[in-house]
Amino acid sequence: MFSAEQSCWFVRKVICWRAAASIAWAVLLLPPITAVFVILSKFSLLHPIQTISECLSLLTSASAVFSLILLCGVILMVGFLNLEYYTVIPTIACSKIALLGQLLHPRQLVNSLVHCIMGIIVAWCCAITIGGRYETLGYPCAQSDGDSSPQMCLNEYHLILLLAGAFVGFSYSLLGVIHNMNYVSFHTVQQYKYLRFKGSLPLVVKCSATQALKSVRNYVVVYLFLGYIPKAWICKTLNLHLNSSAHPLDSIAGLLDFSLLYHLWISASFLLFTWHITLLLFRIFVTEVYSFPVQSSFTEDVHQCLPKVLTDNQPMILKFLALQDLALLSQHSPSRRCEVFSLSQPGGHPHNWNAISKECMSLLADLTQRLVAYHDTVATNGRAKSLSTGSERKTSSETSVTSGTDDLMSPRPTFLMKTPASVFARSIVGGPQSPLTAPFTPDLDSPFASPALRRLTAPVEQCSPWFGTVQSPHVMRRGPKLWSTSTDSQVNGSPQSSPASVPSPKQEPSKPSLLAQFLQNRKEQVKNFLAKRVLIMYLFNKLPEASSQALFADSQAHIWALEGLSYLVQASFSEDQFGVVQTTLPSILSCMLVLQEAVDRHFKLPHASSKPVRSTGSMGDSTYKTLRFALRATLKTAIYRITTMFGNHLNAIQMSAEHRKRLQQFLEYKE
Repeated sequence: MFSAEQSCWFVRKVICWRAAASIAWAVLLLPPITAVFVILSKFSLLHPIQTISECLSLLTSASAVFSLILLCGVILMVGFLNLEYYTVIPTIACSKIALLGQLLHPRQLVNSLVHCIMGIIVAWCCAITIGGRYETLGYPCAQSDGDSSPQMCLNEYHLILLLAGAFVGFSYSLLGVIHNMNYVSFHTVQQYKYLRFKGSLPLVVKCSATQALKSVRNYVVVYLFLGYIPKAWICKTLNLHLNSSAHPLDSIAGLLDFSLLYHLWISASFLLFTWHITLLLFRIFVTEVYSFPVQSSFTEDVHQCLPKVLTDNQPMILKFLALQDLALLSQHSPSRRCEVFSLSQPGGHPHNWNAISKECMSLLADLTQRLVAYHDTVATNGRAKSLSTGSERKTSSETSVTSGTDDLMSPRPTFLMKTPASVFARSIVGGPQSPLTAPFTPDLDSPFASPALRRLTAPVEQCSPWFGTVQSPHVMRRGPKLWSTSTDSQVNGSPQSSPASVPSPKQEPSKPSLLAQFLQNRKEQVKNFLAKRVLIMYLFNKLPEASSQALFADSQAHIWALEGLSYLVQASFSEDQFGVVQTTLPSILSCMLVLQEAVDRHFKLPHASSKPVRSTGSMGDSTYKTLRFALRATLKTAIYRITTMFGNHLNAIQMSAEHRKRLQQFLEYKE
């Protein structure tokens, strides 16, 4: 009940109003942007005074007012699409075929069609504004056979401008998918909305002009070869004729008209600039900091408090804003930190701290599990790994956890195996959150899945000695091994014998049927056949860099969780009067150290350490490409923040020998 009520409250009172404010500002900025477009489209160096007078008369005409109303409608539609398609976790395609599937998705096709229609509307408004030879689609012309009666001929200049608007709108929609333009990122440095808008305005102008130039270049090439198709269809549909005396534009001589190319470019720049401004304002307003109350005296407002909001996952923008607020209050708000450390009345329980720390450590533990599963998949190259490798080979971290008694005595969170719904979830306002399957995530139900992955992701029973323990990513869960068993029995999943059981005769494994063997052989033949085709391999091969980016796609939440936990633990040294943080300090340190070990293993992969170059040629936000580097730096800083404050007091904490050795490196500033 709280979840639905909370989501409804946040969408209705926060997100919708912020989106409406961004659209309102975009509409208010439309008249001055239109005035600049009119001046640029009609400006003449030889007659500047005449140009200014023509612009003023045009801006006050009825056609200009009607065009402005249509443009306002387009801005409203663009703002609605931004609200409908935005996400705080980017969708990263890990192969060419996955990207093609995103482009051909029915939802994306509808989005592209809507952008084409809006592009035609904007181009029509531009044609009306420019006037002259672009003003109407048809004009009266004399017949070619000498008949004096006039007939309506097609104005190809008007048509080429309308088709250019549709092409630019379609290109904008496709580039939005390729560059993740619907991804909304949160700035590390907090600024006022005006300062953010002012600082981003030159980038918007540059991106709009360069993208318009590329779109016009591509459009001219397409119109040169395929321009006769829409021209013939329009003439047949509207009963228009082609003027034989006019030079056709679908030719090299016709397209080498610098005035036409300039008007195509300025119209495309105007279209993209208005849409980019709307997108920029939406990003600025939606990511504005929202301050949640830590606790409330009224029961009906509990779902709006920070501890409750952190445990909710719908919509995802709500959880991200809550984690952002947690990171900020842990650094800059001593009064709100005291509310986090406070005890409930009556009862005297640290409910606020327990809820916040539990959710943050759950996020970190979830990321650790994903890193372990990904590393295992990469290490085995997607093939099932024999259990003899994982069960007979004992790593140093496994020995340190299983041999010592310190590890058993240290307190451990029982929520380690919880996987929050925030992983790879889309944030569509008002809609259900459908988790997106990561491209590298193995199918655990498949018979080809690695047994090691099944052990990593299987639920732990309470009677198991591994229940509620924090373990190294190198450690695999396994049952008590009384004596050696054959690899075949482990792989086949046969039950192990117990000391009290009577040895039974060895049973022959059941052979698959002939039909199953036939289908398996045909499947292997098809796979081998497709593997020899270069185009198939090009489309289906995984992109290691994209897979690593997708693994850390939601790491902004983990960065805030690390900052919030570490700053709260640091402040608790002097502000925690009741000692509520010290009870969970061993679990927090163990969770961070295990995550750091998993992150270090990931960065040893060849594709993970290469830092991608940020693209500045589009409005797509590419900060998600470097989130793994920001997470690694934040994780190390968070551990140093705790060790620097507590110092040698951490030696009194009970933890495993491996964790103590790793923590000692931080205490000695050797990490």
